Amino acid sequence: MGCMGVVPAVAGLIVVAVNRMPAAEVEVSADLVRRLLADQHADLARLPVAFLANGWDNELYRIGDELVARLPRRALSAQIITHEQRWLPGLAPRLPLPIPYPERTGVPACGYPYCWSVVPYLPGVPAAQASSFDPAHAAAAVGGFLGALHVPAPADAPANPFRGVPLADRAGTFAANLALLTGQAGQDGADRDAVLRVWNAALAAPGYGGPPVWLHGDLHPANILVNDGQVSGVIDFGDITAGDPACDLSVAWMLLPPGCHDSFWSAYQAAGGRADDALRARARGWALNFAIVFLAHSEDNPVLREAGHRTLSIVLEDQGGPVG
Repeated sequence: MGCMGVVPAVAGLIVVAVNRMPAAEVEVSADLVRRLLADQHADLARLPVAFLANGWDNELYRIGDELVARLPRRALSAQIITHEQRWLPGLAPRLPLPIPYPERTGVPACGYPYCWSVVPYLPGVPAAQASSFDPAHAAAAVGGFLGALHVPAPADAPANPFRGVPLADRAGTFAANLALLTGQAGQDGADRDAVLRVWNAALAAPGYGGPPVWLHGDLHPANILVNDGQVSGVIDFGDITAGDPACDLSVAWMLLPPGCHDSFWSAYQAAGGRADDALRARARGWALNFAIVFLAHSEDNPVLREAGHRTLSIVLEDQGGPVG
């Protein structure tokens, strides 16, 4: 099947429970960034600083035209930003898309309790917010990126109990998140049954038997940049870890219309990735897991909430055919 078609419209399969994204545990501001720069990177202190974005874990501030300050907003993310600082500078040169590897690092100061980073500014907007992009190019670019990334990782790669693990390890939280969602009137039984059929098929697939490979860990459309309709970078490696590549490959269902999946898998394999039907089944299960997470915990984040709806629609539409 060629790379044609559009991402299905939101199917309206479930109603979102009211759960907000995690609250910030520390106050971060442009003024704080200016003071940290003056304290630790004086040559950057006179550049303009402006708020750029925030996610569950970090707040981002533009520093002039070419740099971004990345500051953890809660203790959990403070623990993982050090993984980016250690590993991304070595990974970046061999990846076919730009990533925001730390060019400089900072330490706790000025009343701020965490380590922080200064990374390159990558032009573009998140694919989740782009008005349009070329899905054929995206399939080739992201598939090729993951094929290059997914090489065996060293024994001391960061551990992450939530990413790259056997899908069965997520069964408890999947059930809890699904329980937070209520089907629309008259559709609850059918919709829940469809979700559980996909989930159970993914759990039944053979597990991963290869060496743990490097994983982005959180590769969804809000972490893929698009510039002038083309994929221009991959951001937010806070969940970097090693394990089953199915976790990352779930992005096929989160980013692309079903007609582009064959191209995605072909690009992945051409770049060195190894794929089979079991991997694809597990990846589809991971995509369903992320869709349910986004729907259950993004009441105040319309971008991720929409990503959850779209991913769920695509997962349920795709019947999980063989890998191309």
